[in-house]
Amino acid sequence: MRKKRVIVGLSGGVDSSVAAHLLKEAGYDVIGLFMKNWHDESVTLSNECPWEEDSNDAMLVAEKLGIPFQTVDLSTEYKKRIVDYMFDEYAAGRTPNPDILCNREIKFDVFLKIALSLGADYLATGHYCQKELVSSKKGTVYRLICGADRNKDQSYFLCQLTQDQLARTFFPVGHLQKSEVRKIAKEFNLVTAEKKDSQGLCFVGKVSLPDFLQQQLQPKKGNIIEIPEDFYNDKEPPKTIATQSQKTRYQTTDGKIVGTHQGAHFFTIGQRKGLAVGGTPKPLFVIDTDVIENVVYVGLGKDHPGLLRQALKVSPSDVHWVREDIKTIQGEPMEVMARIRYRQPLQKATLFLNEDALYVLFNQPQSAITSGQFVAWYKDSELLGSGVIA
Repeated sequence: MRKKRVIVGLSGGVDSSVAAHLLKEAGYDVIGLFMKNWHDESVTLSNECPWEEDSNDAMLVAEKLGIPFQTVDLSTEYKKRIVDYMFDEYAAGRTPNPDILCNREIKFDVFLKIALSLGADYLATGHYCQKELVSSKKGTVYRLICGADRNKDQSYFLCQLTQDQLARTFFPVGHLQKSEVRKIAKEFNLVTAEKKDSQGLCFVGKVSLPDFLQQQLQPKKGNIIEIPEDFYNDKEPPKTIATQSQKTRYQTTDGKIVGTHQGAHFFTIGQRKGLAVGGTPKPLFVIDTDVIENVVYVGLGKDHPGLLRQALKVSPSDVHWVREDIKTIQGEPMEVMARIRYRQPLQKATLFLNEDALYVLFNQPQSAITSGQFVAWYKDSELLGSGVIA
């Protein structure tokens, strides 16, 4: 009887290295595969060339473990599915999440299909999350569960996975603490044992985002307008507006010009750095952008009411359920825990499904809810579904 074959996405980091080691120890037929997704090093910071270093480290780990290793070039698909999408989203005034997109479009789609074509039974990654097979009214289903190390939990990045993808996926380090993963790597003298975690754009590395965007989005000078806090005194607070989407909440006459910028599409709600406006008693934060009129609206301080909203909207086509068997139905609210960004503590919220959209109403106002980002909702430690914020 042949061993089950598992292809590990060796990224050159410690997590995937230990994942490969654990699978080999468990008796699987393990193959290491490195994804090369980016060639343009003109936008990386300093003199780093991340993919070459990562590829070399992945190869050294494979040699140490005695497993086959090869590199696959997915740069064409990556540019089409991730980079071009990012340009389009920023041009439209939205802020995409490339890490979630990369997992959905590249690692667990294109890369998974390549793994299966090579005779693999499963694809394994170094993500800090877990899965579990359970019985439901509609048969057996997979649960996507937070990683045991809650400080490293990466379930949010996998919030767009499907049941078919989960059925073919292993997360070998999901039950471990990061400290345990590094300890295992040291014990077996893996070259990645002390390597720092990647902080850059998914499979690209550290990049200067403005430089990256300026490859296709041209600079265009516009005004930065500060909206005073008392603007809301005689208006409905923005935190109660559940149906707000991309339409800007402000007009240029609602505040005063405090500076200029080089393109509203280079800014995102909640952003503080890069405004280059000094002399204010508290830092200025972006509270809205208007890419049509090319205006960036800002507010003074992190508690400015323009940053706060209590509800968000997800268009029907952008709603995704990992657990289709227990998804909410129209007219029946569902109490959940939700987050709108990675590592944000889970927040109490309620899902409301209407004919026009799915609404997420938080118990407490949330700061910097941003169109184009993802909201993910949970029950206890299980991720149930997600959606793109309208």
